[in-house]
Amino acid sequence: MLIPSIPSRRIGFVSTRFSTNDGVSLETHKWAHVLEGLGHQVFYFAGLCDRPPEVSYVVPEAHFDHPEIREIHNTAYQLRIRPFTVTRRIRELQWHIKQHLYEFIKKFGIELLIVENALSIPMNIPLGLALTELIAETGLPTIGHHHDFSWERKRFLVNCVGDFLDMSFPPRLPSIKHVVINTLAANQIARRKGVGSSVIPNVMDFDHPPEPPDEYCASLRADLGIAPDEYFFLQPTRVVRRKGIEHAIELVKRVGGKARLVISHESGDEGDEYKEHVRSFAELFGVNVIFSSDVIGVTRGFTTDGRKVYSLEDIYPYCDIVTYPSVMEGFGNAFLEAIYFRKPLVVNNYTIYSTDIEPKGFKAIQFEGFITEDTVKQVKIILNDPDLAHSMAEHNYKLAQKFFSYRALQQQLEALLVSFFGEGFSE
Repeated sequence: MLIPSIPSRRIGFVSTRFSTNDGVSLETHKWAHVLEGLGHQVFYFAGLCDRPPEVSYVVPEAHFDHPEIREIHNTAYQLRIRPFTVTRRIRELQWHIKQHLYEFIKKFGIELLIVENALSIPMNIPLGLALTELIAETGLPTIGHHHDFSWERKRFLVNCVGDFLDMSFPPRLPSIKHVVINTLAANQIARRKGVGSSVIPNVMDFDHPPEPPDEYCASLRADLGIAPDEYFFLQPTRVVRRKGIEHAIELVKRVGGKARLVISHESGDEGDEYKEHVRSFAELFGVNVIFSSDVIGVTRGFTTDGRKVYSLEDIYPYCDIVTYPSVMEGFGNAFLEAIYFRKPLVVNNYTIYSTDIEPKGFKAIQFEGFITEDTVKQVKIILNDPDLAHSMAEHNYKLAQKFFSYRALQQQLEALLVSFFGEGFSE
């Protein structure tokens, strides 16, 4: 049997942030875990970072929420003509960040960069430009791991930075290998940028099922305000427009009975306007919605007023059904999480689900853009038939183990490393 012979490498992850439970940070953690399991060392460069200080290099201006970066962002996507002063400040920040990138590479002896979305979605233009120039100047082997692109977001279509977007989001450089998370993105990056890419979907550690809930979680439902006789619908996403949370609210209303919808995450980088809309929509429908981002975090802990903070992994085992009514997704972390915790789920048949997930044979309660009587009927059946829910969950878990496991990710990452460094195979 041929086994890849890949010496240990020093790998640097770069992004705007490695923090909280956003999708990019979660996937980075998985990649890092697999790479460390292969014997490689990993390090982190970001504007905000919760990784150990001894392997981290933090530059505040690399974060998309830095005041100056936020000001540039607001100008870039509101005007059609770019003021000279904005160009000058972008270039100054680009130079500042690039110097720190060079220092990061030198300090940790970086041999390979993995850029997590910072060359994809233009939230921090100076960081993207700095990375592009550094890679062009050094030829450093780089994986551009792309989760979202500017052309997928309406808010980036009107701008005064088209030259920068064309240059760096993503760049066309010989030492970069592009990785996308779905087949549609692979088609689009080829058509728009003229570059090939590998498709590596999001993954979960399906070879190691989650541990059963422990004593810490004994009061979880009560702490969230869910009565013992209420159905627990979980919406495990941020509160942003493309998540289609109105559909989840309508579903809870039409299913009837005593129920609560728990939304796990905060709004994030897109403001609170949609959150207030969701709150008003729920009040209009008379649905009990719990915005629980203050007590659901990356890790366990306590709030300043002494309440328990639960991890998202603590929450899943206690819900009755997962709602995932997204209008658009790059892949579907919440879908995989629901499968991992063996929960039934309701899915809006968004594009990537229909092209990259459903054809593999997964079973979910699907709807096409709006809730129907059949959707409501299927949810009621699942909620009242634990055996059927269990059967569906077991079927999905076995499929995910085959297609979206750490083992599958390991094989693809090994192939990428071999393509960069040219190591052969040993018997």
